[in-house]
Amino acid sequence: MTHMTDARGALFADIWQSYRSLPGWVQIWVGVWLAPINMVSLFFLSEPMGVWIALLANIAMLLNLPVILHDRGFSKLMALPHLLPWTLLVLLLILARPQAVGVYDAYLWVLLATNVVSLVFDYPDAIKWLKGDRKAAGR
Repeated sequence: MTHMTDARGALFADIWQSYRSLPGWVQIWVGVWLAPINMVSLFFLSEPMGVWIALLANIAMLLNLPVILHDRGFSKLMALPHLLPWTLLVLLLILARPQAVGVYDAYLWVLLATNVVSLVFDYPDAIKWLKGDRKAAGR
């Protein structure tokens, strides 16, 4: 049991070290803005299209868990799971925006802007990964 605990601790230490090796603004972007803004969608499940929006917003992040574990850190491969769901989410919010008022309306604008900015980084990172840039940050 100690060996498994040590191995798990080493894995999480590697992941944390990789995260901390990212530029400071990326750490803030991911940890303080991007992930939380997408997770907030779970508070709007009862709103028009709320389930679809939450699904598209969060599936991309959930699909990154196996990537982080496999790579023992943050690599450009993490961009790939964002591409389809967040592109669909952006298109949904632009072309078929649900009726929204108040806080939900404001949230949808913030979510749209957040994921557009993320995709601006994700598409080039995905291309870099496909061209062979496969190391995790900090390695």
